[in-house]
Amino acid sequence: MPFLGQDWRSPGQNWVKTADGWTRFLAERENSSGSFASERNSYCRKEDYNKENILNSMNCDVAVKKRKKDQLNNKTKIQYFHQEKWIYVHKGSTKERHGYCTLGEAFNRLDFSSAILDSRRFNYVVRLLELIAKSQLTSLSGIAQKNFMNILEKVVQKVLEDQQNIRLIRELLQTLYLSLCTLVQSVGKSVLVGNINMWVHRMETILHWQQQLNNIQITRPAFKGLTFTDLPLCLQLNIMQRLTDGRDLVSLGQVAPSLQVLSEDRLLWKKLCHYHFTDRQIRKRLIMSEKGHLDWKKMYFKLVRCYPRKEQYGDSLQLCRHCHILSWKGTDHPCTANNPEGCLTSLSPQDFINLFRF
Repeated sequence: MPFLGQDWRSPGQNWVKTADGWTRFLAERENSSGSFASERNSYCRKEDYNKENILNSMNCDVAVKKRKKDQLNNKTKIQYFHQEKWIYVHKGSTKERHGYCTLGEAFNRLDFSSAILDSRRFNYVVRLLELIAKSQLTSLSGIAQKNFMNILEKVVQKVLEDQQNIRLIRELLQTLYLSLCTLVQSVGKSVLVGNINMWVHRMETILHWQQQLNNIQITRPAFKGLTFTDLPLCLQLNIMQRLTDGRDLVSLGQVAPSLQVLSEDRLLWKKLCHYHFTDRQIRKRLIMSEKGHLDWKKMYFKLVRCYPRKEQYGDSLQLCRHCHILSWKGTDHPCTANNPEGCLTSLSPQDFINLFRF
């Protein structure tokens, strides 16, 4: 009877057993039809031959499906996302569970693809992508690196459509490009997963995204109603105090002369400095103006270069101290604690990275 070889390099081959040993059946078919029929009758009944034709057609179907799958993997962007929105974080082997959870596995399992569509989670995901691009890109698996690029493409497309957070994504792409330039120079030391040509193509894609962001044209809304400058000055100042980035204040002051005056308010920059930095940090970077007053605006940009700013997000990942499950806020996870809400700890993007440093 025919034997289907389980060769890992192909979907299988047909072999038949003869008096001289096993012979590849496909090679026998290359002979003339008359000799082939006589040889078939010598060692194979008609029923076996029909079965073998069925198996041969099945193998052809498998080969076609495999070839189509390979072409799909090469030409399309497959995203390996899981349906679960939580993952069990374990750092060592136990009797019940072997191995440990890696950063790449957590990046694949958590729902970052949908998180970027949520305005409360967008800045959190972007900051996490930036930290991974700086130092953790080589710790990701091949699938995780592919997911990283796919999520980044979604982020860029969202920014191009919404015309928001342009500067934030520019900085992210610049950080990623500089990191890849350093890593590509170290090719041959197994620092990147995949072919060098693939990474060069990805770097060209990043440059294309940067060009798209540089050429973006902000469209003015067609609605002609009440604008920001039409609001009372006290309300304008109250809204400006909600901004946590000094560069946003500078950009807002360039819109209109009246906003330029408000953006230079000393109390506004003083509150911004005290929001991000401690009193001790502020005392070490005092800058006096020509009038003898503290120049809070210059102090802010000086402090930003010396110390990290305070990070605050509308939504973030959280870790359950009882069951060690990592999930998004508001996402249910299987926990056996009597009070699961009291066991949750919010994680900053840097805390998320540190969670997988062994």
